Amino acid sequence: MRLFITATNTGVGKTHVSAQLAKLAQSQGLQPGYFKPIETGVASSPNDGSKLHALCQELNPNLNDIPLDMVVPYQFSLPAAPFVAKDKEIDSDFLAQRAEELERLCDILIIEGAGGLMVPIECDFFMVDLIQKLRSPALLVTPSELGCINHTLLSLEALRRRNIPHLWYVNLYKDKESFFEVTAPFYERCLGEVPLDLASVFDRYRHGDLA
Repeated sequence: MRLFITATNTGVGKTHVSAQLAKLAQSQGLQPGYFKPIETGVASSPNDGSKLHALCQELNPNLNDIPLDMVVPYQFSLPAAPFVAKDKEIDSDFLAQRAEELERLCDILIIEGAGGLMVPIECDFFMVDLIQKLRSPALLVTPSELGCINHTLLSLEALRRRNIPHLWYVNLYKDKESFFEVTAPFYERCLGEVPLDLASVFDRYRHGDLA
């Protein structure tokens, strides 16, 4: 079982949501694992990958002997899209194999992407294509700020066009009061939901209730 955490953009809360999902999984008797295929902006150690790897090692003893390089196989120093930041070719077949190896050590493998869905890995291969390659449903994280409706709809459209099973979740950390006036009404009326409860979203994922 695996779930790819993506977002409408960078800095939206993928790492935070990944951590909360790992804790939710453990609270429900599941052993979580973590995989960050690509991390850019790495100085000496991958910041996001290190935090989540350490957390999942606490929650799942099967990961105690797994090195960080296995969890974050591609690390690049430039804080840019992988296509720009990479100093070597990114092998998607290798990433698919690595995901299978890690999945054997856990009940649910939480895979965290880099940036949003259309972040380029190659000229014609984007983060959304990596989700397809890894054969994973997706959880789209969107922010609670003015302008997020457009970004949310564009991202949901990209997932639908590729027939990727998905759910979405609003990370309520910005514009907490105005969000319910300027954004939530559209979501409720036109998308039928305002998914603010991550535990409920996770339950839907476990029951296969995906778009």
